[in-house]
Amino acid sequence: MQGVQDHPVRAIEIKLSQGAKPGLGGVLPAAKVSAQISRVRGVPIGQTVISPPGHRSFGTVDEMLDFVEELADTTGVPVGIKSAVGQLAFWTELADRMASEERGVDYIAIDGGEGGTGAAPLAFSDHVALPFKVGFSRVYRIFAERGVHHDVVWIGSGKLGFPASGLLAFCLGVDMIAVGREAMMAVGCIQAQRCHTGHCPTGVVTQNRWLVRGLDPTHKAARLANYIVMMRKELTRLSHACGCMHPALLTAEHMEILDGNFGSRPLSEVFDYQPGWELCSEVDQAEVARLMG
Repeated sequence: MQGVQDHPVRAIEIKLSQGAKPGLGGVLPAAKVSAQISRVRGVPIGQTVISPPGHRSFGTVDEMLDFVEELADTTGVPVGIKSAVGQLAFWTELADRMASEERGVDYIAIDGGEGGTGAAPLAFSDHVALPFKVGFSRVYRIFAERGVHHDVVWIGSGKLGFPASGLLAFCLGVDMIAVGREAMMAVGCIQAQRCHTGHCPTGVVTQNRWLVRGLDPTHKAARLANYIVMMRKELTRLSHACGCMHPALLTAEHMEILDGNFGSRPLSEVFDYQPGWELCSEVDQAEVARLMG
């Protein structure tokens, strides 16, 4: 409770699925449920904790929107959803309802199938959910066709933590990107994929006291901060090279996709975007220009 008082919750995210394991709930192995974890999460010590793969509070788009509105009215903070992308019927119904009703989500985080975790079954992490470029562009296009894409803040994730991939996401219409893998590597993760064993060799995801000594919070915090600062700097510099003062002002015409045979097509043509879809509203564009001086 004290932690929430010191650092108030700014938004609520309802995770429908994630890129690495869509359709599966999280699994916290028994070996990792220490006394501290037991106390924080309210679960028995030494017992595997399996999160349900679906939500019990809703089962349809209509019920989800009721749940979202209830959360928003109760808390007063933005409420959004995070999901990997497969079939599009859900997204079509959500966009249709947001276009015709006064209900909706405040933000949508699209997680590409590239999203990772060492605790996911390989069959899922390797083969389930569309890649970010395909999944995001399909969902964004559905909302843009109905004119409600400006009613939502768009977040992208799934190996977007490097400048070139991050820039492509902004060209497709994201308002911000979320990074996990790259941030983990900044604090020492070496992708050993032993997260589920409790024996992470660098001490990042383990309760083993001997291994945890490898994770110095002061040192690692500085490394993470350096990564974020440089990532933002590189995105801004690349945007300037495109003639835009901020990544939010990039369009699909600023990037081309090479076919490997000396040919290329604009991003807008590859993903079937109409001119201007990927830009934020004119009001937001003016505010970005003002903030950038």
